[in-house]
Amino acid sequence: MLGTIVNTVAIIAGSLLGVSLRRGIPDRYKETVIAAIGLTVLLIGLKSALQADDLLLVIISLALGAVLGEMMHIEERLEALGYWIGNRLGRAGDGVAQGFVTASLVFCVGAMAIVGALESGLTGNHQTLYAKSLIDGVTSIIFASTLGIGVLFSSAAVFIYQGAITFLAVYIKPFLTPVVVTQMSAVGGLLIVAIGLNILDITKLRLGNMLPGLFIPLVYDGILSLWRLI
Repeated sequence: MLGTIVNTVAIIAGSLLGVSLRRGIPDRYKETVIAAIGLTVLLIGLKSALQADDLLLVIISLALGAVLGEMMHIEERLEALGYWIGNRLGRAGDGVAQGFVTASLVFCVGAMAIVGALESGLTGNHQTLYAKSLIDGVTSIIFASTLGIGVLFSSAAVFIYQGAITFLAVYIKPFLTPVVVTQMSAVGGLLIVAIGLNILDITKLRLGNMLPGLFIPLVYDGILSLWRLI
């Protein structure tokens, strides 16, 4: 868990620094920085998405995941949590919700979170998560300086998500083959691209409801494995 703890602390520290910087940044600078962040997020997402070999599986994963997410109302629940945090802090709930949801998706979706947490749980090697901590810490400074205090609470999502993978590493490692991780990263990459589009105000996609699609390649591979045994 050490790697995940370091990652969580890095996000908290970066967010606090970003929030403190926010007060002295003129609005026109914030708007330009947000646009720059949006473009950078697009690039990060495209790099992961282009790793996919099985495009049909990526399409099915996102479509089926979106249906499941709509049924479970994931986006609404995430936003409600953001509003609750915002109201508790006496701040505008909408702003806190945006920062929380956006940062949580960026920090949790991706190969580094999965592979790093697995390495941490199986071998005690935290190097991947240390590298991710540095990246997330810097990113949280930029996010918090523009999106506000909601970014800080994404650290809880990272702690729970990566911590769960670390604890379950021994049990799920056989299922997370390189092919599965690549496909999950490709789906996650497209979700990150969508985050970039949302940041740039090009569109407003309910990304939270697409999150189940991230795990469809894992389920698909498990079904194939069972089929081969039969």
